[in-house]
Amino acid sequence: MIRKRIFAVFAAAALVTAGAVTATVVTRTAEPAVQPTAAAVPAFDHIVLVMFENKKYSSINGSSSAPYFNTLAAQSAKFTNSFAITHPSQPNYVALFSGATQGVTSDSCPADLGAKDNLGQQLIGAGKTFKGYSESMPSDGYTGCSSGTYMRKHNSWVDFSNVPAASNVRYTSFPTDFTQLPTVAFVTPNMCSDMHDCSVGTGDTWLKTHLDAYAQWAKTHNSLLITTFDEDSGTSVNQIFTSFTGAHVTAGSYSESINHYTVLRTIEASYGLPGVGNAASKSPILDVWQ
Repeated sequence: MIRKRIFAVFAAAALVTAGAVTATVVTRTAEPAVQPTAAAVPAFDHIVLVMFENKKYSSINGSSSAPYFNTLAAQSAKFTNSFAITHPSQPNYVALFSGATQGVTSDSCPADLGAKDNLGQQLIGAGKTFKGYSESMPSDGYTGCSSGTYMRKHNSWVDFSNVPAASNVRYTSFPTDFTQLPTVAFVTPNMCSDMHDCSVGTGDTWLKTHLDAYAQWAKTHNSLLITTFDEDSGTSVNQIFTSFTGAHVTAGSYSESINHYTVLRTIEASYGLPGVGNAASKSPILDVWQ
């Protein structure tokens, strides 16, 4: 009889313990899921970066003049605290391409920066490819300061002697077969298409017409579109609109503070490249990736 009672006590205790464990498991599974931060930037087959001009964040975000920008942003990682480096335009283009303004403080042309480190030189040195596509540039390899609505001040890669002339091409050569794109492509619309001399609506239409096909293709082809601005409209805040669209992207709004150096560091990290210049002190963007 005593042995039966002892067995019953232990059996009851075991049932209580099992119930407690079961209850604990149920409680944990009821907790909301936490999205983990990716350990690394995906190794993209292609990255295309397009730069627009001189508009503050609030002129694009939610604006009825920029319906496509906002439609695209809804499919993208949109950065609500993205900032340029300085004013005016040219040093921001140089900063995004080389990790520093390289002493450039104006839009004066030409800015001959020699063989200083830059993204194009990094990629080519690593066996990757780079091309800059400039709308309305009169000929491939052109080094002149201006031609119609083309301005060299918005074409930073031509300033560096270690980026080959073959990487400086007209936008008309941007491939319709996106598999033929270089590893990284920078796209510079002309002075009207980029909103510098024309309206937000003009730039919005240009983006939809020229790069929506790539944006949609990128989602299923391990590729990325980065849409950004060189600077805002001249304020001390210098907040700009930036979005990432494509494969591996978790759509949503992201509030961390980023700038051109952060974007450069993220591109470099995709290909295992070290940070150049001021990008070296930045962490790549990791929380937007699936």
